[in-house]
Amino acid sequence: MNNVILEANNIHKTYKTEKSQLEVLKSVSLSISEGRISVIVGASGAGKSTLLHILSGLDRPDSGEVNYEEKNIFRFTDDRLAKFRNRHIGFVFQFHHLLPEFTADENVAIPQLINGVPFSKALKRANDLLAELGLENRKSHKPAALSGGEQQRVAVARALANDPKIIFADEPTGNLDSENSEAIHNILVDLKNRTGKTFVIVTHNPHLVELADNVYEIKDGRIEMK
Repeated sequence: MNNVILEANNIHKTYKTEKSQLEVLKSVSLSISEGRISVIVGASGAGKSTLLHILSGLDRPDSGEVNYEEKNIFRFTDDRLAKFRNRHIGFVFQFHHLLPEFTADENVAIPQLINGVPFSKALKRANDLLAELGLENRKSHKPAALSGGEQQRVAVARALANDPKIIFADEPTGNLDSENSEAIHNILVDLKNRTGKTFVIVTHNPHLVELADNVYEIKDGRIEMK
């Protein structure tokens, strides 16, 4: 049986406006097994991204807890939570969010620099990761000079920079054509198989759903395994 690396218990989240309130997540609980690809699906507006942001510590729930290796991350102060995310969590978003003024290898080095890694060591790891993802000859290019698929591969390398155990991805191929989407899918599966990393992915892509080890569906604010 796989070890549980992340566990959410009774997560509630409501968004309030002046005139109304929308209960997005209603007592959501789930367990994420280490070394597997877990995919979260559901209709647009169902709360997939909200749940992903809470699981990864980017957002806090109204109530409930998220335990990473049996530690409730929402007992952390904001500063400690930010340090925790940088050291233990990787992120890949639909839009790569690369910093335009920096080269590919510098973008991958930045999370390491924030973590206190010396620049020369951070840059070497960045270059190694980019080479591993087929971007050795593109490392000195800024994002504007890279294709969409290349930019997303840089974003994957950046997510791996601090060697996190778990990587969250929000529609990682939602902005790519089918060929580049398939390339990213293959990279994620290969990383899981080679490194044992855990992936939690929100997606509408049926091919990525087929590749997943576990599939969860959010409907009416609740979640179930498919």
